[in-house]
Amino acid sequence: MRIVQLTEEEKKNILEKLLKRSPNQYDQYQDTVNQILKDIRERKDEAVFEYTQKFDKAKIQADNLYVSQDEIDEAYQKVDAKLIEIMKKSIANIREFHEKQLRSSWITTREDGVILGQRITPLDSVGVYVPGGKAAYPSSVLMNIIPAKVAGVRRIVMTTPPGADGKVNPATLVAAHLAGATQICKVGGAQAIGALAYGTQSIPKVDKIAGPGNIFVALAKKTVYGHVSIDSIAGPSEILVLADETANPRYVAADLLSQAEHDELASAILVTTSRELAESVSEQVESFMRELSRKEIISKSIENYGYILLTDSMESAIDVVNEIASEHLEILTANPFDTMTRVKNAGAIFLGEYSSEPLGDYFAGPNHVLPTNGTAKFFSPLSVDDFIKKSSLISYSKEALEKVHEDIIQFAKAEHLTAHANSIAVRFGKEVLDERE
Repeated sequence: MRIVQLTEEEKKNILEKLLKRSPNQYDQYQDTVNQILKDIRERKDEAVFEYTQKFDKAKIQADNLYVSQDEIDEAYQKVDAKLIEIMKKSIANIREFHEKQLRSSWITTREDGVILGQRITPLDSVGVYVPGGKAAYPSSVLMNIIPAKVAGVRRIVMTTPPGADGKVNPATLVAAHLAGATQICKVGGAQAIGALAYGTQSIPKVDKIAGPGNIFVALAKKTVYGHVSIDSIAGPSEILVLADETANPRYVAADLLSQAEHDELASAILVTTSRELAESVSEQVESFMRELSRKEIISKSIENYGYILLTDSMESAIDVVNEIASEHLEILTANPFDTMTRVKNAGAIFLGEYSSEPLGDYFAGPNHVLPTNGTAKFFSPLSVDDFIKKSSLISYSKEALEKVHEDIIQFAKAEHLTAHANSIAVRFGKEVLDERE
């Protein structure tokens, strides 16, 4: 891996290069996405089935659009029993963590007859998109469905591209069933996002769409936002390791490569104050890369978006960590908990040498759907909050309103909103029909 002595100019160049990985930078695909969404909106089921045939080579119609119980039973027979048990343990951890995020509605009362509060209710329906193709990601199925289930969402429909045989990957299917999906729909790509956002004869519209996907899925989610809510527009995966001279270089190298193997656009960065560590990690990375199965993908990722950044002080290191605002941040320093208190921006923070990033991907419980491309500066991990909505409650007695009605009238008149003022005034035998009075 390249070792770079960090300067302000180098930092600026690296940040600019990383931001070019954002789905927002791939406008050349937008026209294609717009056409697919237009077709879905106008021709509904007919367009969904045509695109599924075109892109996935699967003949899907209304009668085989949704996964049947027989298909679920068949999937259980094909998935290793030990993996099923592991998934159940993971589900228990994810559910326990997300149950701690649940909020309660509340009401407060005052002696003057004022009642104020907040009512929290779950979304009614959610669509969860799960990528298909060559790889299966049952862990993402769990991370998207379980928070919605904990929140109390009534209808959770998962969509995923079918294989050419019209079937869903067995591990994906088992994960969806274990997590509690209401329906599993054999549709992928931008056409799935359109169907969930606009509704078709066979796929009712949902209130929110969650889940990762390729560039076409990401742009489709961006485009339908407003018709429905979305979780985020996910970019390529990324890891940043903040380490000092006490870190184990072999662990650091292994952890960097754990994200580099996702795809060629994935980013893996080490920020350290130790040149000795930097050189050792670089050597370990080269050694691991010769042996790992996805070495071609890893090699391109490291070549384009892999860095070892050397800083003069831990303060400078933490500054660049906060600027990059990585999806995953590992802290491997002498006192990681102390270091963590100075970190402001990261999707998930892993503390200590036995808390490597894959622990969060699969098992620990916190969600692995995280903000990417620097959006950890203002976005948070997927959570129960993404699947609820809040309503404010306001109730005033006549006596309580009478005490403040003149204040409200004056405020409304200051904004030249006479009807607002009048709405209050008529309750006390007055009228405000002319804002000049």
